[in-house]
Amino acid sequence: MTEILTTKVMRESDAAAISGGVPGKELMGRAAAAVFEEGESAGIWRSPVCVVCGSGNNAGDGYALAGILCEKGYECDVILLGDRFSSDGRYYFDLLENGKAGVITWKTGMDLKRYASVADCIFGTGFRGRPEGTEAEAIAAINESGAAVVSVDINSGLGGDSGMAELCVESDLTVSVGSYKPGHFLGMAKDVMKRKVNRDIGIAPRGRSIRLIEKADVRAVLPERKNNSNKGTYGYSAIIGGCLEYSGAVRLAAMADAAMRSGAGVVKVAVPGSLGRLLVPHILESTLFPMPDEGGRMRFDEGSLTALTKNTKSCAFGMGIGSSPEGAGKILGWLLRNYGGRLLVDADGLTMLAALDDSRIRERSCSLVITPHVKEFSRLTGLDISEILSDPVRHAEEYARKTGAVVLLKGPSTVITDGADTYICDRGCPGMATAGSGDVLSGISCALLGYCADELSAMWAAAYINGFAGEIAQSLVGSISMTASDTVRALPSAIMLIRGDKGGTV
Repeated sequence: MTEILTTKVMRESDAAAISGGVPGKELMGRAAAAVFEEGESAGIWRSPVCVVCGSGNNAGDGYALAGILCEKGYECDVILLGDRFSSDGRYYFDLLENGKAGVITWKTGMDLKRYASVADCIFGTGFRGRPEGTEAEAIAAINESGAAVVSVDINSGLGGDSGMAELCVESDLTVSVGSYKPGHFLGMAKDVMKRKVNRDIGIAPRGRSIRLIEKADVRAVLPERKNNSNKGTYGYSAIIGGCLEYSGAVRLAAMADAAMRSGAGVVKVAVPGSLGRLLVPHILESTLFPMPDEGGRMRFDEGSLTALTKNTKSCAFGMGIGSSPEGAGKILGWLLRNYGGRLLVDADGLTMLAALDDSRIRERSCSLVITPHVKEFSRLTGLDISEILSDPVRHAEEYARKTGAVVLLKGPSTVITDGADTYICDRGCPGMATAGSGDVLSGISCALLGYCADELSAMWAAAYINGFAGEIAQSLVGSISMTASDTVRALPSAIMLIRGDKGGTV
């Protein structure tokens, strides 16, 4: 796993390194050298180059970078957006004045189209809000320049903890310095960074880190299947969903298929009895469990629920089930009070969960996992969507601590947390923005919750498998034509590649 530090922890770590004896200007020089090396390796530096500098230490990195570019024989200009300097930045700027770099003060209406490469050193990771005035003009000019763009530490204008921006630099390469920050992965990050890389410059983390999930981490939680095992070894799971208005019966079948292809031993699919015939042609390896219903909506029946959940290790509830308080609402209440396994709540189930007092959620018999997208999370927390997006990690952690649930907050990158340990999964692709993708993730999650050692590792592994399978599917059918069932079909390939299994004939 790769460590990710919030902007606050990164600032504290930077300050600790300096107080521990590493001069600030030494760290600045290391950062500039790292950015130059990564840009050189990527073939981005071509003369003429301009380094656009704001103020403070991010600008100081730019002055130091410009000095290196000149030393290496590149024609280089430094464009100043202001005249404020940090003490360390002033050191490198003074060296520039005696060197080969041209120093230009930004003027309204300037464009950067004569430059082949641009280094973005306007704002650092601590920036919040919307760029205004000169900085906004410079960001727009960088984006319109047609040059190859390198952003130092993070794209100027992009939130270091959120990955959100009203206006930001769009880079060909972003060189994170010290440690990645959440903003390198969340929100808009994938759309404004063609490529990113982190460079360690000798700043030891001082505080709790977030962890980025990688392939080897997922491989470690997928157990080797032994010959001396059976379907019970890998868990019985139940999927509870569907109602008359929910026409996507095939989506429930795809969800069950996703669970089976993700390693579940047995999957029982519980739907209103009158809808069972719609699923029969699509349920193959899974078991159909008709539930009592009334008017195409599942009716609460304790005996049926007891029989359905008996011996199951995991249960996914809420997909297309509707929100009838007398039917689905009572079923959710019963599961919270009586089910002893791992309960995943998604879709309509989250709407019903949002109506419950926190005490009812905390005082439960089961382990609880929730998988909301941002709008659903807004209903659960009472927070505005914009407020959640401004710091999704913090809000997910706070809700997890308050309820004792594992939270998987969906987005371009996924946040998974139990309030103490937090993970980010950056797998996934635009083609997954289609109906049924959430159901597929719930199916994968339900399977892994049935046989993984703990809920948290099951969920970050499920997020990775889902995103990786989606990427494989998109590579085959494209982002526009892709459907959720394409992700399901790609699951075997994704899991084999994660595990390093070899295909072919025996």
